[in-house]
Amino acid sequence: MTTDISNLLPTGVRIAVSPLSWVNDVLEELGRDIPLGTCLDDAAAVGYQGVELGRKFPRNADILRPHLESRGLALASGWYSGELAERSVDAEMGGVVAHAGLLRDMGSKVMVYGEVAMMTSGAPLDTPMSERFLMPATDVPAYAARLTEFGKRLGGEYGLELAYHHHLMMVAETFDEISSLFDKAGPEVGLLLDTGHAAGAGFDYTRLIERFGDRINHIHLKDMRAPVMADVRSGDLSFNDGVRAGMFTVPGDGSVDFGPVVRFVRDGYQGWLVVEAEQDPARAPPRPAVTRAFLHMHDLFAA
Repeated sequence: MTTDISNLLPTGVRIAVSPLSWVNDVLEELGRDIPLGTCLDDAAAVGYQGVELGRKFPRNADILRPHLESRGLALASGWYSGELAERSVDAEMGGVVAHAGLLRDMGSKVMVYGEVAMMTSGAPLDTPMSERFLMPATDVPAYAARLTEFGKRLGGEYGLELAYHHHLMMVAETFDEISSLFDKAGPEVGLLLDTGHAAGAGFDYTRLIERFGDRINHIHLKDMRAPVMADVRSGDLSFNDGVRAGMFTVPGDGSVDFGPVVRFVRDGYQGWLVVEAEQDPARAPPRPAVTRAFLHMHDLFAA
């Protein structure tokens, strides 16, 4: 396709796509047979300017760089599974070396941080969503302090901003949990705004823009199918069950209104917009899905 969105986006804003539409990072059966080249070729052909990391990506910059540069793509960021809810900043800095080094070497400016400590044991994303572990309120100040120090050191040692991902089944899922954490964390902790995870947690993402807009340094554009999410909640299904059932989809296919995030971007946001949908590629063919998402965002910015 030849549709161009770059001239519609404010200076300093670019649009990327997550490889999750092709290959799921957790459910290995979803996209097992789709090669990395298909994902990158599709992303470039549709008109995306970048991608995030996925499980099939080489983790060596010298190997990864030609894959992206040959297609005119940049590396927007990549998910890091952090454990600061339970371990020290020194331990986390030791754990992040390879990942942060790759992002730095690939020219990324932010690192997506997802908190995976304190999740239920075994296979937490296969646990009923009602059984999510809740962080005690008394533990939040110390956790926020560790995140702040980690963000400071991440910036100093790697030149990366921390983009904290509020996420279903993790310790900052609801608006109140996110607010409690960010009210206590320093400015070194940036916020990743995920439109789909906000909807899935039962609140309007615009509340995060209104409250913490100056902290938002990365955006995931994810849609949600409200009827499917309602079934997931009423049946107390797991996160992974919800993914298989199609609770998330690309912008324009669900119930989320992306108009407010477009206005937020126009009002001064700087950074990446990342189209993301955790779907079964056999049920939602990736290239048509991410093409619809691209055209939906193009039309919103053109309006």
